Amino acid sequence: MGDDSEWMKLPIDQKCEHKVWKARLNGYEEALKLFKRIEDEKSPEWGKYLGLLKKFVTDSNAVAQLKGLEAALAYIENAHVAGKTSGEVVSGVVSKVFNQPKARAKELGSDICLMYMEIERAEVVQDELIKGLDNKNPKIVVTCIETLRKALSEFGSKIITLKPVVKVLPKQFESREKAVRDEAKLLAVEIYKWIRDALRPPLQGINSVQLKELEEEWVKLPTAAPKQSRFLRSQQALKAKFEQQQAAGGDEDDEPAPQVDPYELLEAVEILSKLPKDFYDKIEAKKWQERKEALEAVETLAKNPKLENGDFGDLVRALRKVIGKDANVMLVTLAAKCVAGLAAGLRKKFGTYAGHVVPTILEKFKEKKPQVVQALQEAIDAIFLTTTLQNISEDVLGVMDNKNPSIKQQASLFLARSFRHCTQATLPKSMLKAFCPAFLKQVNDSAPEVRDAAYEALGTAMKVVGEKAVNPFLADLDKLKLDKIKESADKVELPGKKGGGVGAEKKAPAAKAAPPAVAPARSSGPPKKAPAAKLGGPPKKGKPASAPSAKGKKCPETKEFVETELSIEVCEERSAAVLPASCMQLLDSANWKERLASMEEFQKAVEQMDKSEMPCQALVRMLAKKPGWKETNFQVMQMKLHIVGLIAQKGSFSKTSAFVVLDGLVDKIGDVKCGGKAKEGLTATAEACSLPWTAEQVVSMVFAQKNPKNQAETLNWLANAMKEFGFAGINVKGFINNVKTALGATNPAVRTAAITLLGVMYLYMGAPLRMFFEDEKPALLKQIDDEFEKMQGQSPPTAFRGARKGGAEEDGEEADEQEEDGGGAPDVMDLLPRTDISDKITQDIVDKVGDKNWKIRKEGLDEVAAVISEAKFIQPSIGELPMALKGRLNDSNKILVQQTLTILQQIAVAMGPALKQHVKNLGMPIITVLGDGKTNVRAAAMTTLQAWVEQTGMKDWLEGEDLSEELKRENPFLRQEVLGWLAEKLPAMRTVPSDLMLCVPYLYSCLEDRNGDVRKKAQDALPIFMMHLGYEKMLKATGKLKPSSKEPVSALLEKARAVMPAKLAPPPGKAGAAKSVSGGAPAAKSGCFVSCSDNVSVLSCKPPHFSPLSHCQGVLGKKAPVTKATAKDEEDRSGVIFILVPNGKEQRIKEEKGLKVLKWNFNTPRDEYVDQLKTQMSTCFARWLQDELFHASDFQRQVKAIGVMGERMEDELEGTVSCLDLILKWFTLRFFETNSTVLMKVLEYLKLLFPTLSRENYHLNEYEASSFIPYLILKVGESKDVVRKDVRAILTMLCKVYPASKVFPFLMDGTKSKNSKQRAECLEELGCLIENYGMNVCQPTPAKSMKEIAVHIGDRDNSVRNAALNTVLAVYNVCGDQVYKLIGNLSEKEMSMLEERVKRSAKKTPAAAPPPARQAAERERPQREHPSNPNATFMRKPAHQARAQNAVREHSHPSIPKEFQLDLDMIENDHTRVSELPDLVQHKLDELLEPIMMPEPKIRSVSPHFDDLHNSTASTINFVISQVASGDINTSIQALAQIDEVLRQEDKAEAMSGHIDQFLIATFMQLRLIYNTHMADDRLDKKDIFKLYSCIIGNMLSVIGSVSKEASMGVLKDLMHGLITLMLDARVEDIEDGQQLIRSVNLLVVRVLEKSDQTNILSALLVLLQDSLTTSSGSPMFSELVMKCLWRMIRFLPETINSINLDRILLDVHNFMKVFPKEKLKQLKSDVPHRTLKTLLHTLCKLTGAKILDHMSMIENKNDSELEAHLRRVVKHSGNFSGMKSDRGTEKGQDDRMSKAKVSDILSEIFKKIGSKENTKEGLTELYEYKQKYSDADLEPFLRNTSQFFQSYVERGLRVIESEREGKGRIQRLKEFGLSPKTLTNFYRCTIESMLSGLPLNGEEMKPAVYYERLKILRQRQGLENNSRQEEGDSGPMRPITSLLSKPSVASSTDMLQSKLSQLKESRESHFQQEQSHSHSPTRCSSPSANLDDLKKRLERIKSNRQ
Repeated sequence: MGDDSEWMKLPIDQKCEHKVWKARLNGYEEALKLFKRIEDEKSPEWGKYLGLLKKFVTDSNAVAQLKGLEAALAYIENAHVAGKTSGEVVSGVVSKVFNQPKARAKELGSDICLMYMEIERAEVVQDELIKGLDNKNPKIVVTCIETLRKALSEFGSKIITLKPVVKVLPKQFESREKAVRDEAKLLAVEIYKWIRDALRPPLQGINSVQLKELEEEWVKLPTAAPKQSRFLRSQQALKAKFEQQQAAGGDEDDEPAPQVDPYELLEAVEILSKLPKDFYDKIEAKKWQERKEALEAVETLAKNPKLENGDFGDLVRALRKVIGKDANVMLVTLAAKCVAGLAAGLRKKFGTYAGHVVPTILEKFKEKKPQVVQALQEAIDAIFLTTTLQNISEDVLGVMDNKNPSIKQQASLFLARSFRHCTQATLPKSMLKAFCPAFLKQVNDSAPEVRDAAYEALGTAMKVVGEKAVNPFLADLDKLKLDKIKESADKVELPGKKGGGVGAEKKAPAAKAAPPAVAPARSSGPPKKAPAAKLGGPPKKGKPASAPSAKGKKCPETKEFVETELSIEVCEERSAAVLPASCMQLLDSANWKERLASMEEFQKAVEQMDKSEMPCQALVRMLAKKPGWKETNFQVMQMKLHIVGLIAQKGSFSKTSAFVVLDGLVDKIGDVKCGGKAKEGLTATAEACSLPWTAEQVVSMVFAQKNPKNQAETLNWLANAMKEFGFAGINVKGFINNVKTALGATNPAVRTAAITLLGVMYLYMGAPLRMFFEDEKPALLKQIDDEFEKMQGQSPPTAFRGARKGGAEEDGEEADEQEEDGGGAPDVMDLLPRTDISDKITQDIVDKVGDKNWKIRKEGLDEVAAVISEAKFIQPSIGELPMALKGRLNDSNKILVQQTLTILQQIAVAMGPALKQHVKNLGMPIITVLGDGKTNVRAAAMTTLQAWVEQTGMKDWLEGEDLSEELKRENPFLRQEVLGWLAEKLPAMRTVPSDLMLCVPYLYSCLEDRNGDVRKKAQDALPIFMMHLGYEKMLKATGKLKPSSKEPVSALLEKARAVMPAKLAPPPGKAGAAKSVSGGAPAAKSGCFVSCSDNVSVLSCKPPHFSPLSHCQGVLGKKAPVTKATAKDEEDRSGVIFILVPNGKEQRIKEEKGLKVLKWNFNTPRDEYVDQLKTQMSTCFARWLQDELFHASDFQRQVKAIGVMGERMEDELEGTVSCLDLILKWFTLRFFETNSTVLMKVLEYLKLLFPTLSRENYHLNEYEASSFIPYLILKVGESKDVVRKDVRAILTMLCKVYPASKVFPFLMDGTKSKNSKQRAECLEELGCLIENYGMNVCQPTPAKSMKEIAVHIGDRDNSVRNAALNTVLAVYNVCGDQVYKLIGNLSEKEMSMLEERVKRSAKKTPAAAPPPARQAAERERPQREHPSNPNATFMRKPAHQARAQNAVREHSHPSIPKEFQLDLDMIENDHTRVSELPDLVQHKLDELLEPIMMPEPKIRSVSPHFDDLHNSTASTINFVISQVASGDINTSIQALAQIDEVLRQEDKAEAMSGHIDQFLIATFMQLRLIYNTHMADDRLDKKDIFKLYSCIIGNMLSVIGSVSKEASMGVLKDLMHGLITLMLDARVEDIEDGQQLIRSVNLLVVRVLEKSDQTNILSALLVLLQDSLTTSSGSPMFSELVMKCLWRMIRFLPETINSINLDRILLDVHNFMKVFPKEKLKQLKSDVPHRTLKTLLHTLCKLTGAKILDHMSMIENKNDSELEAHLRRVVKHSGNFSGMKSDRGTEKGQDDRMSKAKVSDILSEIFKKIGSKENTKEGLTELYEYKQKYSDADLEPFLRNTSQFFQSYVERGLRVIESEREGKGRIQRLKEFGLSPKTLTNFYRCTIESMLSGLPLNGEEMKPAVYYERLKILRQRQGLENNSRQEEGDSGPMRPITSLLSKPSVASSTDMLQSKLSQLKESRESHFQQEQSHSHSPTRCSSPSANLDDLKKRLERIKSNRQ
């Protein structure tokens, strides 16, 4: 192509890749113009150049390349898709442009890089430029550095990630090229502008001269921070702001650039491998010089500013040992420096070891030498930065009261320094509450240095959190000390603050703004406190009572009235001033009447006094004046005690005053006459001085006495007082000891009172309370358990006392405290007495745990478990145990790993919330175990992890890099478990630590993991991460992904964004306010009423059953915590709670049947089941309701949600029904939990649900029942009586909505349980079912059921034996002595027990005198009704009156369907409606089955009514079809008659079009109903059932003949299943006319096979065969009949091949072969399925040839398909097929006579084919054709030597082929008679009706022989007799069901119909005349000699007989 004219004509894109450079140059020029001209950035034109862009920049011709660069720049600037090319284009620019000599080329290349950055591809460009720095060409390196510098200068450090740049910068300073070094220097200067001194550490290693030059340049730089001057496309708003500032002169200050941590820019150094090999030997050496050498080596390594993470446990232990035990202070100093270096280098990663080192350092502060103290201070300060104050608080508090003043001083100074690094969020009031009492002690210490340190610490705390937060703890300090603290606060300078004054000013607003931030930070805390709530205790845990009382608890400590003790003289003086003189004089009179009068005056005076004037202490001292509390007159004493109460209520009653009266009150509390007044006085005292203080004093006083009456009454008063005051502040530890004393008392009243008190305490504390008494005697423990059981499910009453002072005096700031995380649970956990086990974890145990021998390791673990079990509750200090256990978590012996996990669970429960400090060092290794290959180990690890999180909350797990490091491991098990765990836990958190962002890169890598489960878990977790981190952050994080990964991850982010859950709103303003709404803390009156009026359902103001928030009345004096956020939340909850999803339940059923989701079947629910349920509920449950139902930490939220569901049941009944399966599944999950409160609420809901469903005539479907009933039965074995009773009541109600006969098998399964209570209760329930419903409920058969029940007569458990005997007795009462046959053989002992029980039974056997059938039916009918009393199941003789009333009520509310639609679930399970619905009006429906016509008036009387309601024909048909599946036989027959009427009128028959699937579904549902219910119901007349069958088959024949092509595959599959099941039903075959019915069904099957869509029916048969082979319980005969249907379809394939969708058929065969590969098929008992499949494929190949391989388009992964390989083999040998066929054709064309030798050869060949698996079908076909041609052929010689099986196989095969060919020919001949399809249909229908009517046409019994005789005559008359058939002699009589489509069956059914035709044609003459008017040919089957008049008379006679 030398001529330019050739390429000039090419399009631009082709020019650009032309081999002539001029062409390319021209192309680039034109492209440049084009790119500037295109205005739409998303124009399709851009796509043409996407793959050419790299060639633009890498052109080999320099001139063309320059133009290409310009064009590329224009493209990148304007094209929307340009970002996709960034990686390859920048790579090309670096390698092919930056090395060009032309400056213009380099400039354009640099511009291209910057433009890519502008379009959001900065990360990719930066990576390519950094790669370019490794290029050997210095020109490229220089240009790359220059481009990086420009990018940083223009875009700033926010866009350019500096860490990778700084990492490679020192290397550039070492380059030999001066240009590179100079450019590196300029880059370093530019970087310094942005990050300042953070750049110094990474560059410390470069040449000192260069560093000096840099320092000089840095000094010259302006101090002002640089600003971004070029902006990304997404930063246009920022760009506009920048331009405005430039226009205004640029004086405005931007936000300061974020400070860069130099640590982040450093490379981590690995030092563990660099330790001297003999380090651990030297550190233990006796010579201090050797130890010093070892430490110096560590010190050198630890000086690295950033260390790589590793296992530093051994090193830290060695250093700790030196610090703690080495006598050489120089080595201690050195070791402390090493620790400081490690902590500084590892940062947060060192937090794991902080708990081990801190106690040792604190103890070592006893050293006096300054250099040692300084080194220790540096070490502990460095350690503090790696952990949290909370984690080390226990250790620090432990030394705060040490005897050594130096230790106390240094501990306080350490805390002061630590506080400086804290904020209000990280120094919460809970921490201050712990530290301040210790500081206050030190303030009063004798050592001045200790006092000064305490002042400094308190002052620092005050500076950080503000005076308001600290002052409440300093109430007891005098002013002087308080001033010193404030003075210290003023001196403190916090990091980032310029001075004390400024800091103080700025802190004030911060203090106000802090709570919203603090609350979320702590909101992840509730899970850590949850154990107390989850341990099974009652719901509120003090929240209703203790939340208000918490304020009261605080108040007496901070604002109580303090009073000094007065002398008796002062008291008399003050009393005299307020009391009458006479009163004072008579107080100690000897005359009791005068004393009484004095008391009356005293009382009047007190009642009239004002509070400010009342000298309380003086007055009570006067009352105590002799005789005082020893008063002998009860009237005077009563007055005294009453006055004490008055003074306490009305005055400022101090503890000083209380001390005066308490002794007297306690002394009189047991007095019969004065006890009441004494209790009132105590209550008033408690209200004045707080219950906790009063109770502690009273209990200690009373147990110092020996009076049991006083002790008992005191405990009773205290139990009542707790209910009135609430539980907050109660000193449980003090009480427990006294209660234990009381429990051991000899006086029963004291023991009873103690147990009652424990019951009240249990209301607040829950299950942890029991742990205090586990060592008590079993009998006593049982009494305690019984008391606790009584309290189960009860809520603590709302406190109404004790809030008087707290509520009035506290302001908003105090009200939000809520005792850290606002519940009673933390208090309860703190009250438990904890043991320090650190001394028991000896070095010997630790050594054992780490031993090489696994047996010794196990022994060590056993000892650890024993120590923890013995201690019950432990302190967080557990010595070296954490490191020892950590080593065992990766033990090679998995049994030891599991044992270690069990120990860690023990530790979690025993240690409680203090477990937090062990999260990093012991918790994270648990996560590592989640990657174990064994399922049981992973499950144990997850259980352990959940137990830990319950105690610690999630926050500590998310902080730092530990979690991201775990996700970094490419272990699929670990990743999916961790991601699943995070997806479960994160939604419950309000805020998360920012470190969660570190997990995002690994989350993205999980999205592309090779393991499908990991990908799924990652996708599930994606929206949860996004909920906390935000979409923008997560999208930005994709920038670091590879280009190939970014797009799919971004797409997944978009999807996740659409389903991102709403984040939990942080508590608005006050943490307590939100908690009071969500957690159940009481609202004030006003707030409650507002909420109730706005949203009744949420706060349960409706029925009393569902009122979990009964405390809505509020608490006096407390502000209503109703805020905007709360109101909005309530508003959101006012909508519907169930969202109606069309066909939602049906879809779920379909998915479960199709195994697309997990089947709801498990022993214990795994996480995947819970996740699946959450997913299913998310579409149809209100979001807030689902959140409540699955609330992780607060079961009270679940109780509340159940309450709301109960209230809304009536209003949202339709929604409840649509979600019923999900509701019941959620309940099953609750059955596996131990929380009895939730369980009781669930049972309460179910007791309301099932009667409601029964009233609405709803019936559970199989799907709902099977996923619920087995789990409900589990709870019938519950230990609590109340639960068992409720479950039994629910089972009774269940029988109203689910057939008792189907409940029976579930109960039978329940009798196999290991739980004896469950076995007994199930047997009792079985007996009740048999009593109420008779023996029909026994499924599968009474005999089998009774044998299983009788087994339990020999059970070990007495209750089970009795229950079994009672159940057998119930059967005996129903069926008499027949029971002995049913139960089978029993042992002599068991039989004697049964006979004895029968003798003792007073009940007479009804079977002794069996009543007539009608009476029996009448007796059964009322028994089918269910007792109205839920507990009636427990009565062996149900109340007939109650049942009669119930029946009346049921009949008085007839069911009217809400809408005319087909509810398949209801129809399928509507087995009890026959007995429950009112009787229909009885019509004479027998005429429906008359041979001539349907009774039109009765049929049409129904339809006009519905035509009025529904003007459209379709809606009428819908309704009529829905009636077909009715449980009532008459209703169904009427509906079928109406449909028949439509089908008989050709102008209306088309109306059925579009309804065929619906009709067939209703039909096979009715067939299933007959099979399951009607046939099993002895009360129903079998004639009625046969009438119903008659109508069904008649209609089916009509439909199959007309519009059956519309039937879908699924419907045909179910229809064929129903028909074949019917044919196999032995019950049908054994009764009269059953054979005729089966033959008729046989004929119907043939019609279905012929008339249906061939693709659909063939596909349906294949799927049906697959299902039948898969189901092990199915009958083998079923599969055989399905295969016979398939053989028939194969036989007709040559005619139907063109109408078959081969792609679909091959897909079904492929699916079949996937389920049953060749090897698995061969393993089946029969090889017929294998041969059937091969025959089908061979036939298809024969008919289509090689083209069949083109019909595999619907199969994925064709190459992996066994089908394709098989088809290729068949096609390959197709030549042999055709050869054989032609040979066979030749044989057929030969003369009939052949030589014997040739005959022998032919037959030998045929039998060889029959004997081979591949060609057996072909061989049988050839043998059949040979026998047809040579009827005299002798097969005996060939069969003589074969097995009997082979002979039977050949004979059976020949019969099958003959029946197939004869069947088809016979139907063709019937059509040749001239009968139209319509005529033929009516002919079949009428014939079947007459057959099934059960009445002979001429009044005499007609036997089969008559039919065969008449058939023979008819066939001869019509010339249809086939003389060559050899039928009668070949095979004897066969069962029709075994010969579907075989010769006898088809012949008998078809011939029978023809015989019937000969009898009926006279009676049908008129009808046939009407039909003949529509046909094209005359009917040749009618006799010309028929006499019409005689026939009419005969017809009238038949009709009168039937009536």
